[in-house]
Amino acid sequence: MSNIITNPQERTRFLKFMAVGVFGAVIDFGIMNLFSKLFGMALVWAGTISFICAIVSNFIWNRYWTYPDSRSRPISRQLIMFFVVNVAGLAIRLPILNFLEPPMRALFERLSLHIFTPEFLGKNFTLAVAVGVVMLWNFFVNRYWTYNDVDKVKS
Repeated sequence: MSNIITNPQERTRFLKFMAVGVFGAVIDFGIMNLFSKLFGMALVWAGTISFICAIVSNFIWNRYWTYPDSRSRPISRQLIMFFVVNVAGLAIRLPILNFLEPPMRALFERLSLHIFTPEFLGKNFTLAVAVGVVMLWNFFVNRYWTYNDVDKVKS
């Protein structure tokens, strides 16, 4: 973590990774809401589909923008590595989605906010927590495994 703070190049990579993650989160939230609202899917299923769509987007953006100097590996191998890291992230994400949504929904029912339904707020806040936790996991593991062929500039 201190390397991100002290090394300008690593800090830039982290900020780019976060920007890619924000774009992926837009895809993630959009598809999750679409599938859960229009098709009545449970959050775990809708969130899994949306997560896979975000993985594909994030891989492409990270390979070509965040880590353009990390192409010494064939794209198929790097995609598999990225996918493995993200599947582990999915294993972190699913329990959060499954166990945090009911208390979040109950919280929003008690708050009686009339702008959005408690179900909508509960699902989206739960997904936001899961995205934040998994983003940290994904950055560090991908940086030091999937993209470890990138030269580390000493600060």
